[in-house]
Amino acid sequence: MAENFIQNIIDKDLENQVYGNRVHTRFPPEPNGYLHIGHAKSICLNFTTAQKYGGKCNLRFDDTNPVKEDTEYVESIEEDVRWLGFEWDDLFYASSYFDKMYECAVKLIEKGKAYVCDLSAEEIKAHRGTLKEPGKESPFRDRTPEENMALFEEMKAGKYRDGEKVLRAKIDMASPNINMRDPVIYRIAHASHHNTGDKWCIYPMYDFAHPIEDAIEGITHSICTLEFEDHRPLYDWVLAELEWENPPKQIEFARLNLTNTVMSKRYLKSFVDDGVVEGWDDPRMPTVAGLRRRGYTPEAIRDFCERIGVAKANSMVEISLLEHCIREDLKAKVESRMVVMDPLKVVITNYPEDQTEEMTIENNRENESLGERSVPFSRELYVERDDFMEVPEKKYFRLFPGNEVRFKGAYFLTCQEAIKDDAGNVTELRCTYDPETRSGSGFEGRKVKGTIHWVDAKTAQKITVRTYSYLMVEDENGENVMNPHSVSVKEAWAEPSVAGAKAGERFQFFRHGYYIADERLTTDSEKVFNQIVDLKSSWKK
Repeated sequence: MAENFIQNIIDKDLENQVYGNRVHTRFPPEPNGYLHIGHAKSICLNFTTAQKYGGKCNLRFDDTNPVKEDTEYVESIEEDVRWLGFEWDDLFYASSYFDKMYECAVKLIEKGKAYVCDLSAEEIKAHRGTLKEPGKESPFRDRTPEENMALFEEMKAGKYRDGEKVLRAKIDMASPNINMRDPVIYRIAHASHHNTGDKWCIYPMYDFAHPIEDAIEGITHSICTLEFEDHRPLYDWVLAELEWENPPKQIEFARLNLTNTVMSKRYLKSFVDDGVVEGWDDPRMPTVAGLRRRGYTPEAIRDFCERIGVAKANSMVEISLLEHCIREDLKAKVESRMVVMDPLKVVITNYPEDQTEEMTIENNRENESLGERSVPFSRELYVERDDFMEVPEKKYFRLFPGNEVRFKGAYFLTCQEAIKDDAGNVTELRCTYDPETRSGSGFEGRKVKGTIHWVDAKTAQKITVRTYSYLMVEDENGENVMNPHSVSVKEAWAEPSVAGAKAGERFQFFRHGYYIADERLTTDSEKVFNQIVDLKSSWKK
């Protein structure tokens, strides 16, 4: 990853031997949903930063909220990190530290730095004040350490209902930083935990747990997104009051905001729960699982994260840059195939009725090492319906009456006549071919301006193609709204070799874009392809 302000901070710490020669980062997702492209940026940043300095990077599950967490999410996160090309040095769970966190809470109570409060969540919010007005102290703030310790032990023993009491840090209700106005650090939750079962009915809040987790693991640089900048004084306060030696340093960077994309696990989960999408790995979803099923490669996502860089201020990134990265990655990697999405029959009237030729076509014009393939060619073919225009517009060089075009890898054909049905719709084109113009024959006669693709009608394979547009689009007020037309499913006709495609295999469909055989739906007999990205790019360097 290119030099950035985070690395400048680390360089200075190394120079001053703040942590000796150690650099230790971590990626700490909460297992309450699947990771999305924004998490991929954080994964790349934390792991590549550790790699640059020969340091370590942990994977830690911040599982302090048993109500929302699940082992399904734990497993998906591990898969996503590995798929992106990274391997953690150590795997930890925040829940493994619950005993230590409880001890830390007890220490704050004994120091008079934490108290049990009976106010409800609504009352605590009302007492908090505003940016212009100080907060109001809780009537329970002056309980003695002995009272607080007894109440906290009763909370731990399960004596109270959810929300009946909380443990709050005792800091400053007049602080200009609202996060420092006696924040809640423990709450009651009578819920089974995926890792600790029913051992606990009180759980630490994230702002209390996170610095302790970092300190226990020996993290040197705790890299997080910008929304935690205002929480950094609390992070530092917790470690200072717990008298932690050489505590970790929190550094914030701008989170990824992507056009036409929702970057909220809460919203993404609602899409899944409400059946708006097929699941977390729906190819329209910005989750890593969705991008993987869509056909994106880890190389393209890492390239994207490298290009957007690391900034201190939030900004919006065009999704066209992500699409550019996958095109760049695939253009020399995948083989090309001819697929007709909206077929119009072509009959070559001067071609022998019982003849079939094998045309040799290169698999990738940018990469000769991918070799060639044979494609059958005979009297009846399919072409794209929009490759014919009865009355051509200016600069239209494809099929129209009297015009000659090259059929890719085959011959020059001239359109002679369009056959129509009773409603006036074109159902068939009758053409002639020039046998002297076979591709690769060395023909150097006349030139043609148009080249179109085709498939042989006798051997064409029926496939299913799923084409995607953005899940979210802007309405007339500039707000992101659900796109009711985010996916279209249709049958198409492909050259015979596509029948052997395996699930997860990628191709460029000539003139259409890049596609992948869907890993869920593709079988030996059914071929279902997801569009990865089209061939057009509006993004400019």
